[in-house]
Amino acid sequence: MGLKEWIIPQERRFFDLLEGVASTVNDGAVALLDMVRHFQNVPAKRRSIKDIEHRGDDLTHDVFEALNRTFITPIDREDIQSLASSLDNILDMIDAAANRLYLYEVEQPTEAMIELADVIAQSTLLLKKAVGMIRDMKQGDEVERIAVEVHHLENVADDLMNNSIAALFKDPDPIRIIKLKEITERLEQATDYCEDVANVLSDIVAKNQ
Repeated sequence: MGLKEWIIPQERRFFDLLEGVASTVNDGAVALLDMVRHFQNVPAKRRSIKDIEHRGDDLTHDVFEALNRTFITPIDREDIQSLASSLDNILDMIDAAANRLYLYEVEQPTEAMIELADVIAQSTLLLKKAVGMIRDMKQGDEVERIAVEVHHLENVADDLMNNSIAALFKDPDPIRIIKLKEITERLEQATDYCEDVANVLSDIVAKNQ
């Protein structure tokens, strides 16, 4: 065993922790997509998403606790912090959207909400794959390809939100407009956070290849 391996035998655990956060985020996105596609048992589905969000918070806390205990990290400490925080932001926004679908007593999600949830699920699956690749920088080109794809999906989400909100203002009920507009914007915000994660991953690749 070399000196570095003796000093930091478990440095690679950061990749395991980050993969756990990314996987949990994708779990939340899949649960949200199921919620809006099959809009029954909404209270139970909302609780399930809340449980996933709590699990994500715990995993993110584990990342920061590990950083506090570790002198040398496999990639820049700031990148680990940014990646964990940005992933957690996605899950927070997923939970916020699900919570409002329940609290606002929405009768049925709009088609744009379903499409946005699908974009979130696609993006988080891609990010889950990419986070699993940064432990081996030989896969850096694939991480970059995924980052570009996530950027494209965020542009799709922008168009979905803008078109949806424009259509909403044709609704005669102002309260309904306010409710649906806020939920739609939170879903789109989740895709913005996905783009933030993609940017962090690109930075990590650029620094470590």
